[in-house]
Amino acid sequence: MSYQLAQLNIARFRLPQEDPINADFVNNLDRVNAIGESQPGFVWRFTGSGNDALDIQVFEDPNIVVNMSVWSDIESLVAFVYRNEAHLEIMRRRKEWFDKMEFYMVMWWIDSGHQPTLEEAKYRLDLFSKNGSSEEAFTFKKPFSAPGEASVEPFVDKCA
Repeated sequence: MSYQLAQLNIARFRLPQEDPINADFVNNLDRVNAIGESQPGFVWRFTGSGNDALDIQVFEDPNIVVNMSVWSDIESLVAFVYRNEAHLEIMRRRKEWFDKMEFYMVMWWIDSGHQPTLEEAKYRLDLFSKNGSSEEAFTFKKPFSAPGEASVEPFVDKCA
């Protein structure tokens, strides 16, 4: 059996997403998403009725937005998130648009070809928030390898 890496990250806009202060973030989504989709190891990403998921309300708080994707491995996701300059440019500005959240990201292994659901992703985030890193729900700081593979090294976000 082969596996792929699913990831969910969420963010809470400081102001309603339609507020002009969020325009730079919203206006860069298509560009950054296209770059992500062109990266080695990218498999799939969740979208709503547009080219992003901003129109999907997953949590009770309407200011929380989601991003969910699937990658071939952790290294590919790390390369995009922390080494791609276009993505880093947006991440460095996240404090302009988003509140700090204690639990905002989770990863887990899925069977190759499976497209995770938002319910599955919420479950994994909840599992991580209650139990910390485990084989079922983890982050870059304490990652777990795919079943049957060699262990992976932790990665710490250095762009904060």
